[in-house]
Amino acid sequence: MMRLTVLNPFYPGEDFPPVTSALNNPEGLLAMGGCLSAVRLENAYRHGIFPWFNEGEPILWWSPDPRLILYPKRLKVVRSLRKTLRKGVFEFSFDQAFSRVIRACAAPSSPNRGDTWISERMIAAYETLHRRGLAHSFETWQSGSLVGGLYGVALGRIFFGESMFHTVTDASKASMVHACHLLVRWGYQVIDCQLHTDHLVSLGAEEIPRTAFITLLEQAVNLAPPAEAWQWDAQAPTCSSIKYPWPD
Repeated sequence: MMRLTVLNPFYPGEDFPPVTSALNNPEGLLAMGGCLSAVRLENAYRHGIFPWFNEGEPILWWSPDPRLILYPKRLKVVRSLRKTLRKGVFEFSFDQAFSRVIRACAAPSSPNRGDTWISERMIAAYETLHRRGLAHSFETWQSGSLVGGLYGVALGRIFFGESMFHTVTDASKASMVHACHLLVRWGYQVIDCQLHTDHLVSLGAEEIPRTAFITLLEQAVNLAPPAEAWQWDAQAPTCSSIKYPWPD
């Protein structure tokens, strides 16, 4: 029986075990313990590893096989969503409301759902990454209200998606369209979606072997993004109305 690696919480620069040593049951569990420092989180993402645990549990680190990814250029935009987008009912921004987005993602989607895995510890950790320019958000607005968004981590030219939310129909999907539009423009090669969900597959995400993902990661993470990436125009309104050439 393989033993799970226990990480030292006082040594954030500690190396992770190789992802090939991840368990098969539960699928992809690689290590436990450690901390959520910016140094450790960046190291984790650079090696295809992410934290995922419930409040009250030790920190758990994962690298599943297969891995769900989305090539931004291959995003599927169904006709009904295109129609909604062409109506101009949404406005878009990025990195203008990171804390609001992550907290909206953490909020229960229904009164009966209970708490989510995005705990206060996780929120604080990713807010630190955001202040360091590593974590980013994409926001969707309607009539001045934040109605959808997503957040994740960007290293090199790969974006690691973490979570998304919506409070009105199609707002989270619109956020993904907005994100893919900008990521393609900035030369990002892939979005890591981590685990299979029907929602993401409907948008064009696909599963690939972990070995193939690590190969993609090693290539993309060392490519510097262009200078324009993640640079918000200070002269633009907070809820920027971006005109896209939505296809028919």
